[in-house]
Amino acid sequence: MRVLQIAVFSVCAFAMAIAQTPPQEGSAGQADEIKALIAKYAAVVNVEPVDINLASQVWETSPDVSFIYPLSEEHGWEAIKTNFYQKTMGAMLTDRTLTTRDVRVHVYGDAAWAEFDWHFTAKLRSSGAPVETNGRETQVYRKIDPTRWVLVHVHYSAMPARPARPQ
Repeated sequence: MRVLQIAVFSVCAFAMAIAQTPPQEGSAGQADEIKALIAKYAAVVNVEPVDINLASQVWETSPDVSFIYPLSEEHGWEAIKTNFYQKTMGAMLTDRTLTTRDVRVHVYGDAAWAEFDWHFTAKLRSSGAPVETNGRETQVYRKIDPTRWVLVHVHYSAMPARPARPQ
């Protein structure tokens, strides 16, 4: 419960901070830099084996990062690397393809967030059974020096079921 309270507080503080900061001049170029990081983020899981070296070029590799996904949540780079990339993506799945679409990036000073939809296909390593999911994702980035953005938080979920239309 304490972790959830801290996460909610952090998101609220981030939202309040960016609400008071106008979009940064030149943010279109910075948005393109973040879109390139999102392409690398997808490429990490699209190769066999999972490319941890490439992942470490996208993520801030500190204990402060977090990743929320349908199977669990991870806190700290070591947990994300081990539990999400190596155990979930690498050990459980093969023939992985992650594609992103409708990427939107918002840059505010040294902070930014991206939102996009994704499509993922793979096979279960244990049985070869196909896996296919669609979802949406929010990513939070921070600028750690004048030329480098890093990913500090991911939250993704499956697409919601669409309600039946009234007849």
